[in-house]
Amino acid sequence: MERIIPDTSAVIIGAISEIIERDELDFPEIIVPEAVVCELEHQANANRSEGHRGLRELQKLQKLQDEGKLAVSFKGKRPTNYDIRYAKSGEIDGIIRDLARSEMGILVTNDKVQAEVAKSQGIPVYYHEQEYEIKPLSIEKYFDDETMSVHLKENVVPMAKKGTPGHIDFVILNEKRYSYRELKEIMDEILDKAKSDPKTYLESDKEGSFVVQSREYRISIAYPPFSEALEITAVRPVANIDLNEYHLSDKLLERIRTNAEGILISGSPGAGKSTFVQAIGKYYSSKLNKVVKTMESPRDLQLPDEITQYAPLEGSMENTADVLLLVRPDYTIYDELRKNTDFNIFADMRLAGVGMIGVVHATRPIDAIQRIASRVELGVIPSIVDTSIYIEDGKVTSVYETKMTVKVPTGMKEADLARPVIEVRDFETDELKNEIYTYGEQTIVMDIDLVSGSGSEEGYKSSVDKIAEQEILRKVKKLVPKKAKVDVEVISPERANIYIPEEFVPKIIGKNGKRIAEIEESIGISLGVEVIEAKPINKAPFEVDILHTKKQLILELGRDNGRKNFDIMIDGEYLLTATTSKKGEIKIKRGIELSDFIIEAIEMDLKITAVQKM
Repeated sequence: MERIIPDTSAVIIGAISEIIERDELDFPEIIVPEAVVCELEHQANANRSEGHRGLRELQKLQKLQDEGKLAVSFKGKRPTNYDIRYAKSGEIDGIIRDLARSEMGILVTNDKVQAEVAKSQGIPVYYHEQEYEIKPLSIEKYFDDETMSVHLKENVVPMAKKGTPGHIDFVILNEKRYSYRELKEIMDEILDKAKSDPKTYLESDKEGSFVVQSREYRISIAYPPFSEALEITAVRPVANIDLNEYHLSDKLLERIRTNAEGILISGSPGAGKSTFVQAIGKYYSSKLNKVVKTMESPRDLQLPDEITQYAPLEGSMENTADVLLLVRPDYTIYDELRKNTDFNIFADMRLAGVGMIGVVHATRPIDAIQRIASRVELGVIPSIVDTSIYIEDGKVTSVYETKMTVKVPTGMKEADLARPVIEVRDFETDELKNEIYTYGEQTIVMDIDLVSGSGSEEGYKSSVDKIAEQEILRKVKKLVPKKAKVDVEVISPERANIYIPEEFVPKIIGKNGKRIAEIEESIGISLGVEVIEAKPINKAPFEVDILHTKKQLILELGRDNGRKNFDIMIDGEYLLTATTSKKGEIKIKRGIELSDFIIEAIEMDLKITAVQKM
């Protein structure tokens, strides 16, 4: 080995200095390809540990040259933008092989494919196989049986979350603050293990962040410019529970065994969704002998070997879905649904006949269904999601099922308002919880508790009014200039008034009332059109009725005075200026000075009056 041409992999692992020292070579000539220097420079600029290691190896060779032990030179062309763009296709490796051929030297590499290609081209090659020692990561020392996650950050003491879902404590592990150098060593150790351990994968590599899945640990690394400081977060599941430990009802177990084909598992972060989905995946695979696959990014679910875990293929879950549609598993676990593309892929696979189990972040049981309802056509929701399971504190707290029907939505009265409605019912009790339907061009998710009386009837009415007003305003504003003043008031579930400037009234009504009739048909309630200036104006003082409640005083000025500014007077002396609500009310919280003044005035039989401001 008198003339050595190393490739990038050989320089990074320090193969050249190791060979010289081990074989006691007598003044060998080391020809470093410029393409190798270019690759190392690019990696170092990207703050990659291999780039820095490779540059240190070249510096070590320069030092050996100064000691008279070898000769170092740099030759060959630097790669073009085209070469860099297609580096994964072997363009840069090809440049290095061309240099080895022209210089009649021996190519040293740690890349198995590079070595095989060089042999096929008749180029002398030495494959330096590096022996890796699989050892635990240093960050693992912080984990015990109760540790869910470890948080390390530059200039901050190490912290950890300990406990079980719903009972988590954030604790300080020790008082020693980590320096950047110490965290950089931990980061390099993690990234090196991703290259040597077959059970450690670099799931994501972006400017400013890495995500590594090392066996049961999901490790997220953030560094400038993405974050203001170097930070390492390692997460590990603390529980591995069988489905029978959740004590599900026989009715729900039967549903899971026989009828559930589109399942959403939801809950807030740390509630125990992943633990439950692992349990249900193992149940389908081992108990029911179903073929189960997963779609994950990163692949952090802890599942038996019988369940194959897929990552995004070439960076795309759509490509993964294409493969799975050919594999045709009985069930596919999609962890997690976040973006529009995730929900669309979930829906496409479910409609193609694959049983789907999706994991969704949600703070209420209905949120999971609502998130998918806003992304797909209303009529296919029951075909995509038939069962929604909500997890809280590691327990199943709610199970919903979806059914399609045609009826008048709850709270509406006229029979001609009947439309397709998705009913969301409690699976165990069959109690109606929510209705999903279209109102105009909006998709409405209505909470039935507000209609049935368990919630506030006033709150229900105001929510329906708000939806109707928004839809009417949207349609009317399409017909008048943007600066035109438009107001809408829902008087009852059957009627609303539109207030607009006089010059636009004919445009809204249309020829023979055709345009207003079209809006009425679309919205589902009758509409009146009035001139906005014609709304009652009361500039004289008038006495105010006052309603007492436990929490507030309500000054009632009348619905005709809704959304106007008034001065409130006590016995002719100014008290406050306020804007009334749509119903013509001013609400003042009890216990504050203003409410005390009003109560004293009532007790002293003083007149409380209102004057509309100009």
